[in-house]
Amino acid sequence: MGNIYIAGVAMTVFGRHVDRSIDDLAGEALRGALKDAGCGRDAIEAAFYAGITNGPLQGQTSIPGQVVFSKIGIEGIPVFNVENACASGSTAVHLAVQRLAAGACDVALAIGAEKMNIPDKVKSFAIFEGGWDVSRVEENFENLMKLGEGIEPPPGSESDRPFSRFMSVYAALCRHHMKTYGTTQRQIAAVSSKNHMHSVHNPYSQFRKPFSIDEVLSAPPITYPITLPMCSPLSDGAAAAILCTEEGLRRIGADRGRCVRVAASVIRSFTHRRVDEPEKSIGRLAALEAYERAGLGPEDMDVAEVHDASAMGEILQAENLGLAPLGQGGPAAERGEFTLGGRMPINTSGGLESKGHPLGATGIGQIHELVMQLRGEAGARQVQGARHAIQENGGGFQGIEEAALAIHILSR
Repeated sequence: MGNIYIAGVAMTVFGRHVDRSIDDLAGEALRGALKDAGCGRDAIEAAFYAGITNGPLQGQTSIPGQVVFSKIGIEGIPVFNVENACASGSTAVHLAVQRLAAGACDVALAIGAEKMNIPDKVKSFAIFEGGWDVSRVEENFENLMKLGEGIEPPPGSESDRPFSRFMSVYAALCRHHMKTYGTTQRQIAAVSSKNHMHSVHNPYSQFRKPFSIDEVLSAPPITYPITLPMCSPLSDGAAAAILCTEEGLRRIGADRGRCVRVAASVIRSFTHRRVDEPEKSIGRLAALEAYERAGLGPEDMDVAEVHDASAMGEILQAENLGLAPLGQGGPAAERGEFTLGGRMPINTSGGLESKGHPLGATGIGQIHELVMQLRGEAGARQVQGARHAIQENGGGFQGIEEAALAIHILSR
């Protein structure tokens, strides 16, 4: 295929937007991306809409993209509704890349928007319950909880407030990593502390409050070893990306110096691997495929955004992407290797823990950060001289891993 480029990106501030609608948030992201790309709505030839909450929380099923786009000035073009758990936004970008590569159009839009904060918080948390096989919920949960057996949670380390059962899954994955590789709660807290420190410099972040490692450890517990600052929040927000072929860039008159090339775009689904087969994990296999497509390796990456719905996610994915040896993600985090200014900066945006996690917008929000980094436009969180970046975004659970996972490698 010919080269595919990201010509424009934008996002809203992620957070609690109780007085704003999904289309209002999506409209802000769209206008920002159009301005960034230097084109009008009439240039867009196909649009991909990523959203999960429209149906269960707002009652808009079947055609959420067409409804949202009709309110923000896009109609008459092909519109595709994308739902792929927390990887929905990245999947929208992937599908836009595929349509451009196929020659079906020259300018495509990927946009994700969610409104998760509603008065009934239990209903909001229930969304996550659809992220695995609903015909086998208890069996799924029991099997995943077995991963954490062998480490007894200390007294008082479980919250008495409602929280997503997916955090219990993350906690089980934490405990498995702890007993297998010696990872410590303090190392997991180091990831959280680092991401909250990064978020101080991100004006789009839901939280911009720094936490020390000790403050993360002493924060209210969720479920051992996870404490509150280690978790992503419920978030509202939207993010958008405009992608083009070479012809599309020429047609819209894009500033080529600010365009970022999509070196690889990969989507994979889970396999029934065993827990003692980490080399077969979905993240590792997707990363290897992406590196091969891009003609690059982990040693070439300058900055990464990975899916840290809990802090443990960053450790697991740093290892899957080859940014740290298997079992060494925790010590690397504690040494500061993933911190801005360190060997391999990860989640300079603040990650999902701080920036926020409005499901369908999350992956495009990650891509927004990496585009800013590769352009040299990230301000106080800039990785100097960044030329290659990698993004990982997973969603749902099947077997013992993500049901869907996306990898993008971007190059300046």
